[in-house]
Amino acid sequence: MSAYGQLSEHIAEIADLASVEAVLTWDQLVMMPEQGAGERAHASGALAKLMHERATAPEIGEWLADLDGAELDDLASDVVRIARRDFERAARVPDELAAERASAAAAGQQTWQRARAADDFAAFLPALERNIALAREYAGCVAENGQSAYDALLVDYDYGLTSETVARLFGDLSDELPGLVASAGGAPRPSLDISEQAQRGAVETTLARLGVERSSWRVDASAHPFSTAIAWRDSRLTTRYSGPDVESLVGALHEFGHALYDRQLAPELERTNLAAGLSMSVHESQSKLWENHVARNGAFAEVIAAAYREAGANVTAGEYHAVVNHVEASPIRVSADPASYPLHIVLRFQLEHALIEGDLAPAELPEAWRAKMKELLGLDVTSDAQGCMQDVHWSSGSFGYFPTYAVGCLIAAQLWESLLADTGPLDERLRNCEVDGVKAWLGERIHRYGRRRDTAQLVEDATGRPLSSESFLSFVRPLARA
Repeated sequence: MSAYGQLSEHIAEIADLASVEAVLTWDQLVMMPEQGAGERAHASGALAKLMHERATAPEIGEWLADLDGAELDDLASDVVRIARRDFERAARVPDELAAERASAAAAGQQTWQRARAADDFAAFLPALERNIALAREYAGCVAENGQSAYDALLVDYDYGLTSETVARLFGDLSDELPGLVASAGGAPRPSLDISEQAQRGAVETTLARLGVERSSWRVDASAHPFSTAIAWRDSRLTTRYSGPDVESLVGALHEFGHALYDRQLAPELERTNLAAGLSMSVHESQSKLWENHVARNGAFAEVIAAAYREAGANVTAGEYHAVVNHVEASPIRVSADPASYPLHIVLRFQLEHALIEGDLAPAELPEAWRAKMKELLGLDVTSDAQGCMQDVHWSSGSFGYFPTYAVGCLIAAQLWESLLADTGPLDERLRNCEVDGVKAWLGERIHRYGRRRDTAQLVEDATGRPLSSESFLSFVRPLARA
């Protein structure tokens, strides 16, 4: 077999192991009983070690050397290019460290769930300290060309993204958004009294109208909403039912955007190293596009209101639209309105950057969180469960992930502007839940490429201009004035 054939088979095996890892993670967050956490941490660590051994196998280096300068078609060239990038990075990380990080992530998530439920930061602190220490050790292994520890971690979530770029984009947001959010203050956020049963019915009905069917999808509930692709036609998304409001449905549409991206990758990428979302920034842009520009759209509100009424909740399109677009500072990221949401990410970026670079001690996190929340959103936060422990990410060692949420908001707004320029107004189609055109445009411009392009190139190719904050600010300014 040729060097490329052997490399391709090896990559396919790694992809299969990644599917197993996804099943374990999904099960832990959705189905696993709490007392299974200890053994699951060991299992996750063992699998991570095996995957790391496969990803750093010496044969990969030999095959890549044989393929240096080889004449390959475009697809094979991209497979080899990304294989070289992945191999060189993974080979710098000892197997034991990869296994320890996975074990710490599994154990940390379980500790976080208990500590958040008890509002007990002290109980969470040891897991947080362990994850920070391991993240720094990992960053020291993979940093290149004088990268800071934090920039080395960013690479795992968006290759090419730097803290300097993030700080520049976020500077635009933190300059304007606090004033916008503050100026929108006044009337309290409208509330809707929707039973959990009606919420579940509306989630099921709306997702079904978007093409979610049981033969290749699962929709479940979890403490933190997420989406994972087990296989090409095994998409699993979750939402959460935390109150008598619309968060569950908006969250479900957010996760639908992630799942659609995974499902619309070009078929020829299956079981290759290209068969994944390009970056978490682009992945978040897909979820934010469906959340911000579809789920919060006035025309699509009629589809959602009808789903609520079918499920037994007396909700009008106007009531729903007013709730999901009401601008008001809130301490909770996942239920934040579109204008204030990025400020939650600015806060997390600044704090996790300080944690990784050693400018903030983990024990000081609650106090620093409260100070930043006051500075950016004008809120007093007294509960760590609704403060620095509200998100799962740090419990699993995912430092560098948070910036991609707000970068995704910016990309989504820029894509939506380009989509409308290409297709014309969508109000009538959205009112009738005719979204095939939106799916097709995203599939053609974004989804089909997988990892074949980098974020900056993909955005500029799709929209005709480099990424900036202006499209997003143009989107939220009218919301703050409403």
